[in-house]
Amino acid sequence: MAATGGLRAVSVLGLGETTREAGSTAVESTVCVEHAPFFNWYTRFVTGPEVMRFSPAQKLRLALDNLINPFNLATIFGVASIEIAANPHTAYGPGFPGWGRLSGVNFTQDMTDQFFGTFAVPTVTRTDPHYHRRPDFSIPRRVLHCVDDTFWQSADNGSYTLNYSQLIAPVIDISISNLYVPGQQTHFSADAERYAVDLATAPIDNLITEFVPSIASHIHVRVVFVQRIINRVAVNPP
Repeated sequence: MAATGGLRAVSVLGLGETTREAGSTAVESTVCVEHAPFFNWYTRFVTGPEVMRFSPAQKLRLALDNLINPFNLATIFGVASIEIAANPHTAYGPGFPGWGRLSGVNFTQDMTDQFFGTFAVPTVTRTDPHYHRRPDFSIPRRVLHCVDDTFWQSADNGSYTLNYSQLIAPVIDISISNLYVPGQQTHFSADAERYAVDLATAPIDNLITEFVPSIASHIHVRVVFVQRIINRVAVNPP
């Protein structure tokens, strides 16, 4: 683009021996990306069934991108403000201090979930940390695929295996959250209930990822924003 524009500007000004037609067509060039590969993180929402093999570094970067995404941060802080405004008598306290504490807890929980669910467990088990859409399926089959992917997912080598991230990561998240979340019951039955709720609501995230891009292509909304909002509101285990 720079080369084409530069040639066109020079030709219009009539400088040097440049012809008047210079820059009228695009100048072809090749960009070397061998040492700095470009990865479009947004494509994980719109790609189909093809496998995108991630290196451990890419899985870690994906987890970080999910965490610090502005839409994710806005959702964390926004939902915390709604919860404190609706019930100021929580263990976090009322007002701005309570909002700050709740936002910090939600952020830490999300950070733990991303670290283990997107990076650590997929890296150890060599599995793909993101959901693959199937726009080529019929709607009933796409819904079934959303549910099935909760337990069965793609591996790095293109085969299918257990969804270790969904089955193991919540156990780690619950165990760690028991150490610092105020007012949270930590006995086994409460932990089992939180795990069951997490497993039962897991298809919601897949359904959002599967169908929202199709809707967003018509109404021009940001998929990440819609996904984070619905996740925070719909998936709120006790």
